[in-house]
Amino acid sequence: MLALRCTLRIRVKQVCSRASSRLSCIRLQHTMSSSIPVAAVCQVTATPDKEANFSACRQLVKGAKEGGASMVFLPEGFDYIGSSRDETLMLSESLSGDIISRYKQLASSLGVWLSLGGFHERGHDWEADRRIYNSHVIINDQGEIVSVYRKSHLFDVELPEKGVSLRESTFTIPGPSLVPPVQTPIGKVGLGICYDLRFPELSLALLRQGADILTYPSAFTVATGTAHWETLLRARAIETQCFVLASAQVGKHHEKRSSYGHALAVDPWGAVMGDCGGEQTGMALVEVDLEKLRNTRRKMPVQQHRRHTGFYYGLDEEQ
Repeated sequence: MLALRCTLRIRVKQVCSRASSRLSCIRLQHTMSSSIPVAAVCQVTATPDKEANFSACRQLVKGAKEGGASMVFLPEGFDYIGSSRDETLMLSESLSGDIISRYKQLASSLGVWLSLGGFHERGHDWEADRRIYNSHVIINDQGEIVSVYRKSHLFDVELPEKGVSLRESTFTIPGPSLVPPVQTPIGKVGLGICYDLRFPELSLALLRQGADILTYPSAFTVATGTAHWETLLRARAIETQCFVLASAQVGKHHEKRSSYGHALAVDPWGAVMGDCGGEQTGMALVEVDLEKLRNTRRKMPVQQHRRHTGFYYGLDEEQ
């Protein structure tokens, strides 16, 4: 059984059940306060089978709602992870297609907010160029799309010594801009996707717009995840004094690709509140206590000490 990392003041129990021949572990905080909102940070193993993926995610969303979550976070590629460029493009849809329509209905029927963290959205000029966006879609509890962020930093990385070779730009269009944080039942959520995690400028921009929570739904490779995943997430939390919620893909998707897992929730002090481990699908249910965020920022007022933006680019101007 996987262990859930938590702060010392939180007692935890685990509830596990068999589903679709996979062991799904739901980690629950045993002493949750009814006055503090709960988020579910999910971990899945998507394949090219869209129907099976939806069934698995639907079960997690229902379990999260039963566990008291008001917002559920699903990872990059929640809809599918293709085994080739052609398959990835063939399986893509528009925001008005079947997959998003089904998630809108799911959100409405359960009365829960959804963060769909990396949808393969057909580009606006799909018929001409056959490329897609990697889109983070927020759906409210009425089943309405309230925000769409399109991934701005694309993962074009060659690490032959580690067996990593991915060029996202060959089929994906970079997003044109950031989007403002979204007001949700758990606080103001700033949107990123996976590789965006490596660019602190993005997290600081979202902080300046009032973000309480940063979210990086991901499908990290095993090699990069082992080296950098937790370190980067904790760094983003510490430098912004935000909660960071990072749903994740885990395990083997097909013969060509596996993901690191360890869906993570981090508090504004940088402490890990929940870790789903590197083997099984499941979720971590965590309280998002905004009073803790305010206390952290008040006691260590980093943002008040930050100099104006031009100060940090002064060396560039001197050259």
